[in-house]
Amino acid sequence: MRLLILGTGGMANQHAARFKAIEGVSVVGGVDVVPERLAAFCTEHGIANHFISLEDALAWGEFDAVANVTPDSIHHPTTLQAVAAGKHVFCEKPLATDAVKAMEMTEAIERAGKVGMVNLTYRNSPALQKGRQMVLAGEIGLVRHVEASHLQSWLVGRHWGDWKSESKWLWRLSKKHGSNGALGDIGIHIVDFASYGSGLDVAHVFARLKTFDKAPGHRIGEYDLDANDSFTMNVDFTNGAIGTIQATRTAAGQMDQLRLRVYGETGSIEMIYDTGKSTLRACLGEDVHTATWRDLPFDPVETNYQRFVQAVRAGKTQEPSFRRAANIQKVLDKAIASDLGHADEVIG
Repeated sequence: MRLLILGTGGMANQHAARFKAIEGVSVVGGVDVVPERLAAFCTEHGIANHFISLEDALAWGEFDAVANVTPDSIHHPTTLQAVAAGKHVFCEKPLATDAVKAMEMTEAIERAGKVGMVNLTYRNSPALQKGRQMVLAGEIGLVRHVEASHLQSWLVGRHWGDWKSESKWLWRLSKKHGSNGALGDIGIHIVDFASYGSGLDVAHVFARLKTFDKAPGHRIGEYDLDANDSFTMNVDFTNGAIGTIQATRTAAGQMDQLRLRVYGETGSIEMIYDTGKSTLRACLGEDVHTATWRDLPFDPVETNYQRFVQAVRAGKTQEPSFRRAANIQKVLDKAIASDLGHADEVIG
């Protein structure tokens, strides 16, 4: 499989390294509107062909698939261009900045018969995959209650850099730069984590979004700091269970932690991803009567990168698909509407 990487910012390095490590995959080209960044990226990863526009890359055309690692608002137009040119697409999350655009991308790639997958990276957690299997196998009975959180701290700590001076972070805080804040950036991850891990879809959402004061006049340079920093959701699931889903960038002491607890009629399962480390715990059987939790083993799982390559070779999309990401985007759009209207929203 010959791969073109579109957008050569920070996350693109992960794409290049992961795909190059898969046997039979060649990263044959890079695209970026910033020539210096593009040149440095291609030199670092040994990529022979580089282009300053997607149009130029498509005119060349010597590749099978595109890894779309552009900013959120650019996913929609560039993916549609790639699909129209007959390419498979592995897109960074969120698929688009709203569900209408996400569904347009979904329908386009399905009509074209091409593979379209989204890099919901926490699907790579073996604890999540094993926990989901246990829930679907009925090991905790009917799900009654769900708790999910995604906690980061880069607004209070400098472990990933200084957000006040680096554009790679500032754009994530600015609506006019294409950001939907924490909801759009990590909300898609934790909604997917909660829904996938519990085996349930969200039916209703009541949400609150919060943007904190972070700089004089809520502005740094060209960036208006108006995108949300934290959110909470109260949700109903399709089977009648209820739950809470929350995320923030202000959780000091938490670099990147996703935690999901699924409570059923006969037991509970907890799935944790914490900055690269997965943990699976459960309270099952007789342990329910003593409230005893035990750590459970799990096996390694294939990554999204590996699944995408398999899908292209087989000509059949695997999960997480464009359609899955578009459906999650519906939940995020309804969360915004709920916050604005202070009302419960039905996921249609």
